[in-house]
This record gives sequence, C-alpha cells and structure tokens, in this order.
Amino acid sequence: MENHNNLINHRSKVIARVPASTTNLGPGFDVLGLALQLYSKVTLETTETETQVIVKGVDADKIPSTPEHIAFRAVELVFDRSGSKRPKGFKLEIENGIPAIRGLGGSGTAILGGLLTANALCGTPFSDPELLNFATELEGHPDNVAASLYGGIVVSAQESTEVHTVRLTCPPILSIVLAIPDFPLSTEQARNVLPTSVSYADAVYNTSRSTLLIASIITGQFEMLRIAMKDRLHQPYRTSLIPGFNDVAEAATHAGALSVALSGAGPTIAAYCLEHTEQVAERMQSAFKKHQINSDIKILKPDADGASVCILN
Repeated sequence: MENHNNLINHRSKVIARVPASTTNLGPGFDVLGLALQLYSKVTLETTETETQVIVKGVDADKIPSTPEHIAFRAVELVFDRSGSKRPKGFKLEIENGIPAIRGLGGSGTAILGGLLTANALCGTPFSDPELLNFATELEGHPDNVAASLYGGIVVSAQESTEVHTVRLTCPPILSIVLAIPDFPLSTEQARNVLPTSVSYADAVYNTSRSTLLIASIITGQFEMLRIAMKDRLHQPYRTSLIPGFNDVAEAATHAGALSVALSGAGPTIAAYCLEHTEQVAERMQSAFKKHQINSDIKILKPDADGASVCILN
C-alpha cells in the first residue's frame, strides 16, 4: 500500500488500512495517543446499485451493517463538503481487526477509513489536517483519530474546530501488552462517571505527569514511565467500571511492566514493557480470571506509519 498523501485521482475503488490506537496513556486525557500494529481495512467503491455496508472480522456482530455506520457517515461528509457529485450507490466494506467498544480506537479507524477512501474517490480535495478536523468532529475528540492517521505518538490540542497535532516517534523497543476483557465499555458510559470539575491540585498533578511522560519518551528515560503514567483526572473514576483493574495492574508491574494504564476509556488495560512481555501477559490474564473475567491478550508494537491508502484501477 502507498501512503495516502500520494493518491491518483478519480478512481472508483479505494482501500484504506488504518491502525488501532491506545489513548490518554494515563494522564494525557483526550490529548495523547499512540498508534498500534493492529489494523482494520476499509474498502469503498462506486456502484450502479443501492448503497451496501458490509462488516466482516472481529466483533462484526457488534457493528451495524447499514448506512448509519459511522464510516459511511464519514463518506457522506467528504462528498457533501467537497461538492463532488455522488454516484448512484456505494459499496463500503469494513474488514474489522480491532475489538469493538474496548478502548482501542475502533470507531476512529472506521471514521478515518471512510474519510480517506472518499477523499481519494473525490480527487483528494482535502489535506490530512482537514481530514483530521472532520474526524474529530465525528469522533468528538482528536486523540484516537490523530494517532491512527499519523502513526507514532501524537499530542493534540483542539481550538474551536481546528485540531493542532504534533507527531513524535515512539521507540520500537517499547512493547504494549493489552489485556482485553470480554465485555464492552462505551465511551459514553465511561464519560458519565467523570466529575464535572477537578481540584487545582489534581490539574497540576496531571499536567506534570503528562509533560514528564512526553519528555521521558523523547529522551529514552523509560524508567520514568512508572511515575509519568499516573493520573487523577479519569482513571480513578473509570476503574470502578472494570472489576479487577487494580489486581491486573499490580500483576503487570510485578511481572516487569514499566507502567500500566487504561487504554482509552477502557475496559482494555495496557501495560508498557521493554522486556518480559509474555510473563506480563500471562499474569494480567490470570488476574482477570480471578475476578471471573475472561480476556484476550495481544502483544503489540507501536505503529510508526499511520493510515495508508491503496487506489485500485
């Protein structure tokens, strides 16, 4: 696949490959995101029949196969805002590789898949930053979509309708062990448990940790992650929705993980490691099992490239 910045215009079938993401990274609530080597693929083509939305792959039964799908809404947004003539119909096919409603950016990858493929079909009227603004509008926050679009670690800030993002390279020596419990947790549910205000002390606490997190990654001082990924803004409230969270986190650190954080809104728990990944994975899964929760384990590397697009003749 070629990078989505080098597109051939006016084709009738386009495929986008979009990486999953883990966000917040502890203290960077709605700001920090990291792309992961776990992918979904979105294919869009024009047809002479009515629109079809087809979903295959992981958790396909949890994802709507109708034009109400968020990916197709993204397709419509690009055609509407570009003023491009819409064909009689579309065939939108999603090969989902990301567990749904588990805090791994699945909705963000679908949105980007729709935006990128539609943008290519329309002749690339929009730049990556413009597509990121559209994706944030649909997703509600920029961290997932920015990481999946650009790859690496992203730091994002939203001002009005414009998202400002800086991409950093995540060293490939870092591994992320994901313990993915067998129950979903919607972002809406996870946001509903958050307080409407926080103390000045908690705000300063998170500012210091998120800044230290970025500095430690840039300088390679990974031992700082144990402190830098601590959080007071969202995790103390959200972990009440995840039975066994504290035991799973403790098991991971005792097995050699540098640090542990919720992945996005949860319920997936992410452990950051330089070594001992298999041991960390086994201990996390066992800790969940003690709370009668089955979990899937994935050991992933950061994705460095972000989304890519292939245009078929």
